[in-house]
Amino acid sequence: MSVALKSWRANEGPKHLITMVWIAVNVFLFWKTFMLYFSGAQYYYLHKMLGCPTGKNQTFGIHLRVLGDWTLWKCVFLPTSNISNLIGCSAFLSHPRVHVDGPFGSPSEEVFNYEVSLCVAGGIGVTPFACVLQALFDDWRQYKLRRLYFVWVCRDLQSFYWFADLLCGLHERLWRDNRPDYFNVQLYLSNTQGLQSISEERYRFLSSRLRIGRPKWKLLFQEIGRANQLKRVGVFCCGPKGISKALHTLCNSNPHTGTAFEYNKESFS
Repeated sequence: MSVALKSWRANEGPKHLITMVWIAVNVFLFWKTFMLYFSGAQYYYLHKMLGCPTGKNQTFGIHLRVLGDWTLWKCVFLPTSNISNLIGCSAFLSHPRVHVDGPFGSPSEEVFNYEVSLCVAGGIGVTPFACVLQALFDDWRQYKLRRLYFVWVCRDLQSFYWFADLLCGLHERLWRDNRPDYFNVQLYLSNTQGLQSISEERYRFLSSRLRIGRPKWKLLFQEIGRANQLKRVGVFCCGPKGISKALHTLCNSNPHTGTAFEYNKESFS
């Protein structure tokens, strides 16, 4: 027995044992976490959380895209299987404690470091730019930014209502401040089936900016290049890979009358 023990020690047995225990503990923790978040009805996917604290606004909003049984909203706030009453805060039947980890830096924060910026969002990818719009609404004068191009592509019309009030509010404020050229908005409805429009009177500004189809990225870059010659334009994208790849390619090609387009990508990771 003693000979075997000495041989085990001589062959670095304790070191191997510690390594095996460490691996076993990590595997156990991994599977425990995996089963907690990915098992059965307990799996609810939080698509995107958005924090919008600014110097004048110390609160933040949480925006969730509802996808059947896969959304945290239904799990936490609605104890029943009926999700038809999701609109409005009155749908909250309970008030759980929510722990927020952050804030973390993101490429969209660099929007303010350019005189001209182009923000392109695809669907729920608009959420990082909502912070930008809110900050400009609070006080646009404090930033270096002097012109913002905002392009938002969605599959369904209702998605544009997520931040309709914020978009219209920023537009009205800039008009009151005699800066109508500051904010250039283009909305694209990629679903071309059926005639759709934003009919509400209070959203007339968005209705006039709504286009059916997909953006012509090359023409858009040419337009921005002609209007901002010999300037640096920050390009920020949060959306599908196809849009991101097209924008990145155009930024690298750079045939736009001396205008430098610098690409920045936002992600949900």
